Amino acid sequence: MNVNAFFDSILDKFGAITEPIGRFLEQTKLPDQIHSVDFSGLFSNPWFLVPFIGLVGYLLYKKAFRDLFIMGTIVALWWVSGTQYMQTLVVNGELQVNKVLPVLFGGAALIGLIIYLLFGRSD
Repeated sequence: MNVNAFFDSILDKFGAITEPIGRFLEQTKLPDQIHSVDFSGLFSNPWFLVPFIGLVGYLLYKKAFRDLFIMGTIVALWWVSGTQYMQTLVVNGELQVNKVLPVLFGGAALIGLIIYLLFGRSD
């Protein structure tokens, strides 16, 4: 059996699956829409704020602190991704290793904590 032909067939099948998704994202301009979200405007919009506060209140009522922590982490990561520090990770097309390493290790620790919360503990 030719190993290269085998991997080429797998890559072709993977490309056939991901190509329509890529075209859909390109047509809807979803990445541009996500980048252009006004974070402060979102959290002052009552159509977002009322259900968000309702969800936080429900999670507090159910004492689902694990889910509340994970949701807070997602919101914090979204906020951190827009900071000036994150914008300076790549300068003139070159990755700044001294700035990437803290982000890498912090992200690994956060992923480890979330995996522990989801799979390592019983409720």
